[in-house]
Amino acid sequence: MMQRVSTLPAHAADTLIAGVDEAGRGPLAGAVYAAAVILPAQYDLPGLNDSKKLGEARRERLFDLILAQAVSFAIVSVDAAEIDRINILQASLLAMKKAVTALATQPHFVYVDGKFCPQWHYQATALVQGDGRLDCIAAASVLAKVARDRVMVDLDQRYPGYGFAQHKGYPTRAHMAALQQLGPCPEHRRSYAPVARCLTALNQ
Repeated sequence: MMQRVSTLPAHAADTLIAGVDEAGRGPLAGAVYAAAVILPAQYDLPGLNDSKKLGEARRERLFDLILAQAVSFAIVSVDAAEIDRINILQASLLAMKKAVTALATQPHFVYVDGKFCPQWHYQATALVQGDGRLDCIAAASVLAKVARDRVMVDLDQRYPGYGFAQHKGYPTRAHMAALQQLGPCPEHRRSYAPVARCLTALNQ
């Protein structure tokens, strides 16, 4: 599959390149997930793209294909309590660092989706909108998104009434109404303004 960036530095044929991306910065509840992926020189991932541009069925199919074909992959999370403690940017960077470190096969170079690279020893480049520009990052975005969505469906059973299976924790109208009616559950990010306002109202 042809990669969508032609201006990246050239790498030797035997260089192991990882892509890393996160999912779940915007939701009011649940962990932030990150995945790292090293793709082989040849792979078959039809329709691979930024996970946000793919439907759920396509993401699910690609998830299995990526797991089957990747040289190495890792999926990790940082929970809501840690997000509240260190803020979502630092939690996202931490998750991406943990994902790359967890790869069974360590890369020679890492491409990171976004503006910033974590503090680490890897040679790396941050790419804004990298999940729509480079296949290894797109693959990571699919793994992180699908893994997080599956967990949010499970949380819907543990904390019924919030609609986590539908909105995955994002601040939809239905989620905001449930938050006002039920108050936050243990998976809600208390440092996020809508949750903090709800807690303030409940304590008055």
